[in-house]
Amino acid sequence: MMIELVKNIMQEFQVKRGHTKDLGEEVEKAFTEGFGVRPEKEGGTYAISYGALSRMEVRVGEGGKTVTVNTVSRKDADEATILDTNRRFRTFLDRVTGFSSKERVKRAKKAIEEEE
Repeated sequence: MMIELVKNIMQEFQVKRGHTKDLGEEVEKAFTEGFGVRPEKEGGTYAISYGALSRMEVRVGEGGKTVTVNTVSRKDADEATILDTNRRFRTFLDRVTGFSSKERVKRAKKAIEEEE
């Protein structure tokens, strides 16, 4: 069976003050508890494969103020798998960054406005 992959998507997320201490450990716990998968660890990068994601890599930024998330999706995933993976992904980001989905969107919009 051939698995078709969708292109890479890389995003950087700010981490809420107070969530930066031991961020690497928190990323590892969030993967294990949220996805039920222990991440591979190489340097400051943590990686898993789960559901609709053929690969998800998370890199902790300098000083733990940001996390960069790189995802590669499977094109052949069914709708139920996609919905489950997206729910787990959002919960993972909530836990690791300390910001809700709504807060992350608000911050992203603000960053774009500041660039213009």
